Order: sequence, then C-alpha cells, then structure tokens
Amino acid sequence: MGGPPFLRPPGVVSEEDLRVRCISCGQCAQVCNYKCVRLSPDFFLGPTTPKIFQRESPCFLCMKCSAICPTGALRDVPMSGAGMGKAALDKEICLNHRRERRVSCWTCYERCPLKGTAIILEKGYTPKVMEELCAGCGVCEYVCPTGAIKVTPARFPAKKSA
Repeated sequence: MGGPPFLRPPGVVSEEDLRVRCISCGQCAQVCNYKCVRLSPDFFLGPTTPKIFQRESPCFLCMKCSAICPTGALRDVPMSGAGMGKAALDKEICLNHRRERRVSCWTCYERCPLKGTAIILEKGYTPKVMEELCAGCGVCEYVCPTGAIKVTPARFPAKKSA
C-alpha cells in the first residue's frame, strides 16, 4: 500500500461508515490543539478524510475532534475508548529489553497519555504494552528513540499469533 502509515482520529467509525458520514468539513482538524489531525485526500476512499500521521505528529488524546464532529463520523468517546489502533513493542530493539542494559529508557511509558494503564513498567523498569488497554494514539511510536514500538491502525485486521 502506498504512502506513509496513518491513524484515524479517536472515536472513528468503520472505514465504510466514514466514507458515508464524513462531509470533509474540517472541524476536527481546526479544533486539534496539536495540529495532528489533517484532512487528506485518499485515492481509494475518495473525498478528503481526517488522518493522523503518528510518525510526524501523534494524537495526544485531547478528544476535541471526536466531540465536535457534526455527523458522527467521529464519536464522542473517552480517551480509553479512542480505538485508533494497537501498539506492539519489539523487545529486540527496546533499550530496556536488550541484554546489555547500558541505557535506561522509559520514554514510551512517561509520554503515554494513558500512563500506567496502556504501558506499564514490569519489575519497575521494563516497558510492557497492555494491548487491550491501548488507545492506539501513536505517541509511543513517535517518542521511541529506537523505533521499538509500532502502532497498527484499527482499520487493519488483527494478525493472529502463531
């Protein structure tokens, strides 16, 4: 698939419903304090739709975009119900999981809007993503110095573990 990976804003309906409901009014992008919501055309989806490019500017879950949407394309949900995606941590790349332990890093834990819930510290120092509690906002992916965390957008089906 072409283009950089992106997330949908908090509380987004299904991709199919988004195409029907979103009127490209831009209110979600205008109200975003962090300027992470962008209206961007999509070759496959047709009209301009809201996107968040988490590697450039993640969602900090202010929840203003979902509260202002006039059509219900973004539902007004709590931070924990954002449903934007799921983070996964690659322990081979994470500084705290690597065996040499020369550096301690808790950046993902410290910056997570759901700190202590979506990302916890096991044994007091090792980050662990609690996938079932993750809002998928992309902050952890954005701040990770090694790229050990990636967020899979909710619009993609979950891969089954072997």
